[in-house]
Amino acid sequence: MEEKRLRIALQKKGRLSEKSQEIIKACGIDFGVDERVLRDVASNFPLEFLFVRDDDIPTLVADGVADIGIVGRNGYDESGYSLDVIKDLGFAKCRLSIAVPNEMEYTGLKCLEGKRIATSYPRITGNILKANGVNASFVEVAGSVEITPQIGIADCICDLVSTGTTLKMNGLKEVEVIYRTSAVMIAVPEMEKKDPERWAILQRLLTRMEAVNLAKHKKYVLFNLPKENLEKAAAIIGGMKSPTVTPLMDTDWVSVQSVVSEDRFWEVFESLRAIGAEGILVLNIEKMTE
Repeated sequence: MEEKRLRIALQKKGRLSEKSQEIIKACGIDFGVDERVLRDVASNFPLEFLFVRDDDIPTLVADGVADIGIVGRNGYDESGYSLDVIKDLGFAKCRLSIAVPNEMEYTGLKCLEGKRIATSYPRITGNILKANGVNASFVEVAGSVEITPQIGIADCICDLVSTGTTLKMNGLKEVEVIYRTSAVMIAVPEMEKKDPERWAILQRLLTRMEAVNLAKHKKYVLFNLPKENLEKAAAIIGGMKSPTVTPLMDTDWVSVQSVVSEDRFWEVFESLRAIGAEGILVLNIEKMTE
């Protein structure tokens, strides 16, 4: 009997595709690198890949062609499908914003009443405006949204923004962020009940991804310390259950090993130096669990 595989749909090109493949490869899963290949199978993990357009990912998961997919939250919400959002992956972050011509005075969403808004996200934009009591019409475009006010087919736009440079180049100003998005993993509803075998494979994949993500925000720290200051060092480090302590030849000193959150590293480093820590060595962590 052929081994069951979990089938995942990924964007075939672009930043989201690169980040998605990067994290899966960091999980120790081997698969091809030829971007012309639209279907692939991992050689050391029961995972099959479909490389498709990002707009097609929610549809493929909803139809059961793929078991899971990685897509921008905006792509999923705009699709209108009711699927399970398994995990917010935290990368490919951007914002959906209202942008208006530089000469237009903007006083809030209410001033969009009756306006023509060009967007690739009429469902998301419409729901947000409706929740704020605003009635507007939409010009749905797939790309080059920024040009629509210049050619007279829209009064303003609602589009994804990263830096805002393209807006400025086209005589527009970003006036309000209405929605934020990042990459999410979506799955067929109730997979745990309907397909326990594939659900088990998904849990294995999620465990590996969590180990990779957790390691990105941690540092492994080793240092020598006067033994009398060990309790002070433990209080400074915090976090993990207990640092590893190894006696040194000089019985008044010990070697200490622990894990520190990256956002606290410099605070911890300075505090350890203040209580006499020496030979502080800092290492990146490839994978870890708590």
